[in-house]
Amino acid sequence: MSAPISIFGAGSWGTALAVHLAQSGRSVTLWARRDEQALEMAETRRNREYLSGIDLPPPVHITSDLEEAAMASDMWAIAVPSQQVRSFVSRLRPYLRRDVIAVSLAKGIENDTLMTMSQVLEDVLVPPLDRERIGVLYGPSHAEEVAEGRPTTVVAAAHAASVAESVQEAFMTDRLRVYANTDVIGVEIGGSAKNVLAIAAGISDGVGYGDNAKAALVTRGIAEIKRLGLALGADAMTFAGLAGIGDLVVTCMSRHSRNRGLGEQIGSGKTLDEALGSMHMVAEGVKTTQSIHDLAQRHHIEMPITEAVYAVLFEGRRPHEMMEKLMTRSAKRENWLPEVLQES
Repeated sequence: MSAPISIFGAGSWGTALAVHLAQSGRSVTLWARRDEQALEMAETRRNREYLSGIDLPPPVHITSDLEEAAMASDMWAIAVPSQQVRSFVSRLRPYLRRDVIAVSLAKGIENDTLMTMSQVLEDVLVPPLDRERIGVLYGPSHAEEVAEGRPTTVVAAAHAASVAESVQEAFMTDRLRVYANTDVIGVEIGGSAKNVLAIAAGISDGVGYGDNAKAALVTRGIAEIKRLGLALGADAMTFAGLAGIGDLVVTCMSRHSRNRGLGEQIGSGKTLDEALGSMHMVAEGVKTTQSIHDLAQRHHIEMPITEAVYAVLFEGRRPHEMMEKLMTRSAKRENWLPEVLQES
């Protein structure tokens, strides 16, 4: 049997992974933030709030005791919302051991600091943890389908190939195929910024622009994500992979996508507050839009679709107005790069 895994966060993604891994023979400890949630899940073997139709197999041990979950394994999977990762990991730090591998499952960029999730983990846990023992697990992976055992592929990234391979081994099953990668920043930028593009795709759906417009948003979206990634030192090839085009396509197209769904509500005429108020789960793309917008400005990277989403969400601009602005930009070559990225 594979080594045990501790998953921190009993939302839909944390629960889905726990279910899937347990069904594949893993020993899993699932930490829930609230005592009452943990007790109900343990008694009913269901996560009524986030994944109500799925049974929790016996190998999933549910607890709200942070120390118990931390000591249960040396593989920590952090599945709390991205803007809560810093405060949560600070609570975990007293239980840290040098042989732990800490893996972020959260997709996002921290507001204010503009750090990726691996950078937040590094900021809090290093030292005593070695930087190379921090990784991420990203890719096109809707929780509902993973919990149901539908075929899914993701990518495990860490600075050390050996650590990426350890994460790969820990999470890979016959229905969850995991690839290893050492381009951590590329995987994180692709897997986080795609939520901004998913909001754009949803707005397009809500307005009724059609399939041509959505295809343009996806393809030009990956181009602007790559520009930002390159400015941050990423490998261009990463954006053609699972955390790039793979995650972008599934998030922009799927009925399961919270960010696409939120965008659709806004495109249909709701305000951001109204759309957020109708949702039970977190749409990471809203906060990530702020961070990606700020990162682009910091590094002088032109990201017109992100700018348009930011203007709709936070500046009260109308979708029709921003679409017209996108369509009437100056003509460019398809593979253009800004001066800061051009070879001298």
